Amino acid sequence: MNRKLLAGLIIALLLCLAAGLAPWLTAHDPNRQDLGAIRRPPVWVGGGWDHPLGTDSLGRDLLSRLLWSAQVALVVAFGATISSAIIGTPVALLSGYFRGRVDTILMRVVDVWMSIPAVLLAIALMAVLGVGLWKVILAIVLVDWTRFARVIRGEVLALREREFVEASRAIGLGPIRIMTEELLPNLIPLLIVLASLEMAIAVGVEALLSFVGLGVEARVPSWGSMIAEGRGYLLVGWWGMTLPIVALVVTVVGFNLLGEGLRERLDPRLRTELAR
Repeated sequence: MNRKLLAGLIIALLLCLAAGLAPWLTAHDPNRQDLGAIRRPPVWVGGGWDHPLGTDSLGRDLLSRLLWSAQVALVVAFGATISSAIIGTPVALLSGYFRGRVDTILMRVVDVWMSIPAVLLAIALMAVLGVGLWKVILAIVLVDWTRFARVIRGEVLALREREFVEASRAIGLGPIRIMTEELLPNLIPLLIVLASLEMAIAVGVEALLSFVGLGVEARVPSWGSMIAEGRGYLLVGWWGMTLPIVALVVTVVGFNLLGEGLRERLDPRLRTELAR
């Protein structure tokens, strides 16, 4: 196992454990305010073990908020990625297999959609949809399904010329069966790599939307909203902004390492080049 894949797997596993065990890893409610414990520092800066990572400007426990924010990040990452793949993959199969007019029409739609800056499109969609976890996922899906369609379509164009596809046509299989039984299984390695990279993008977009107040509801902890809240107290409570930034960066880097590691592991051509 290469180092990128191992590091990505470790970070992803730790993130899943932190999110899943959040209710048991801390006894504090992430939204409970304690005005007598405002901006307490982390334990290594002189704080107490009752709030090991300190508190924010409203006295809320930062460890609890970081852990519960990890749940939001994972829900967005998996929800947006799976939904984007469900939309983008069929479009790619239809476009790459039939080519011609079907390919032209579908890819022009994709090109027009991708010509709009992704961040601006996501912000505009959230402004229309309103805040909410599932609305964040919907906005990311509406922006990012084109990435799956564009990348997978290129692989379908290559696969449709292979001998096993020609043999399937020769024995009388129809286009739908060829796409679902022959092409789709061969796309799974690429889909896995794309999904890992898409998770990193989804986590970053959710944090950005929450940072500008267009993400999840205010009562739901999110790394983006924690960064926005902490930036006003950077000089007197740097941990309120720094800790969620560290969590966000580590998560995004972890998913990217996982995607790069999987690409090197699953792509035989790249694996051959690296072995030289």
